[in-house]
Amino acid sequence: MMMTRIIAAALAAVGLTATAIAAEGEAHAPENHEWSFEGPFGTYDRHAVQRGYQVYQEVCASCHSMNLMRFRNLGQKGGPFEAEGYPNPNDNPIVMQIAAGYQIEDGPNDDGDMFMRDGIASDAFPAPFENEQLARASNGGALPPDLSLIVKARSGGADYIRSLLLGYTDAPEDSHLSPGQHYNEYFPGGAIAMAPPLMDDIISYDDGTAATTEQMAEDVVTFLTWAGDPHMEARKQMGAMVLIYLFIFAILVYLAYRQVWRNVKH
Repeated sequence: MMMTRIIAAALAAVGLTATAIAAEGEAHAPENHEWSFEGPFGTYDRHAVQRGYQVYQEVCASCHSMNLMRFRNLGQKGGPFEAEGYPNPNDNPIVMQIAAGYQIEDGPNDDGDMFMRDGIASDAFPAPFENEQLARASNGGALPPDLSLIVKARSGGADYIRSLLLGYTDAPEDSHLSPGQHYNEYFPGGAIAMAPPLMDDIISYDDGTAATTEQMAEDVVTFLTWAGDPHMEARKQMGAMVLIYLFIFAILVYLAYRQVWRNVKH
């Protein structure tokens, strides 16, 4: 009897949750997009990753942290700023120049005081806020998520993040948005605290590419995908080599089988 009541209560709770979600409105399924890194032989578009870093740096970094990233990651093998002749990313001149553009708090010094210095390649990406409370206070109570693994952390992956960045529309008449909220058809419930972050020509690409909203969304998602899985290309190459090895090994085993049993009648 007790077990029956527990099951009934659980089913009722599930029903109420489903009703609440239905009342809030279901998010649209992410739009499928063709990415260069998809498939067993897909690779990152280096230029897109570089442009995506620029979008993050100039648009996203003012609110979103990337706590798992260090400047030297940008120059590692397969990274967007990998430079020939600099196998150690700490010595990469491009990475050093990027890092030096930030002021990093360090210390204490001999007097016990903290001090500011130019960034170096081994430094972590600086967070936009000192703590969670300040981040919420600066964003109407909402906490901007860390973007280090955001593509892996969200269902739908790269397609979802891209659709979300491009999914801002006028709110339906039956929507109930609180002050400071915006309507996004791909966000669960529709109400999102983040204002539309992208608009045409909000930045100027260093390589001269037209900075349309769609282009910036694709580029920053490519960068975030690389940041969450920087060894994807090496892993795919290793997988291909293993498959080739197994194929050759299978042929050798078959030939050995034929050789051993060639004089035996079956």
